[in-house]
Amino acid sequence: MADRYSQLNGAFYGPAIPPTTEQSRSSYHRDRSCCGCLFSILWKIVVALAILFGLIIVIFYLIVQPRAFKFYVTKAQLTQFDYTNNTLHYNMVLNFTARNPNKKLGIYYDDVEARAFYEGSRFAIVDVITFKNSFRQDKKRSDPMSGVFSGQQLLMLDNDQVSKFNKDQIIGIYDIRVKLYFRIRFKLGDSISSNYKPKVKCDLNIPLNSSNAPTIFNRVVPNKCRVEF
Repeated sequence: MADRYSQLNGAFYGPAIPPTTEQSRSSYHRDRSCCGCLFSILWKIVVALAILFGLIIVIFYLIVQPRAFKFYVTKAQLTQFDYTNNTLHYNMVLNFTARNPNKKLGIYYDDVEARAFYEGSRFAIVDVITFKNSFRQDKKRSDPMSGVFSGQQLLMLDNDQVSKFNKDQIIGIYDIRVKLYFRIRFKLGDSISSNYKPKVKCDLNIPLNSSNAPTIFNRVVPNKCRVEF
């Protein structure tokens, strides 16, 4: 009898008892609740940062009140615009005015370049004449610039474009587009922004002056140009 029950001495370990259904559900809900709390905290932080960023932008605009700078073509002189043998011979001078309407922002202009187009084809690239190659424009100020376009350029116009040129030649007024390319920086107090590269587009209707006529400038109504970033 002793031998029969000697095998039962000591601890007896049976198979693991699985957790009850209630315990499993409790653990699942606890883990899910922790994830929900973490997501809620992160979401609140994101919303708070977005609101703070928005407030900073609103306060900046209320204090600085930034306005887009403006460009005008104020005068134009076109003394030659002939198209023969697929070559355009031209002589044109344009006066520009750059206007900074801001009360608190200064503007730095760097490397101002002008490109002239007729019927979508570029015929000239020139450096715009400014006070210096790079200059600073103070607040609430207008500054003059000028571009001198002179020379000849191979220009392959199709039949429709040649027909348009002949019509312009009869009327004596040419549709010319000028684009300005440059780099600008904004100055607020002692801080200067990074470089921006806007494009300024000016669509002009310029009458041709005869070579025998006095070399006077033709006023264009001051023609406001489009500024694109």
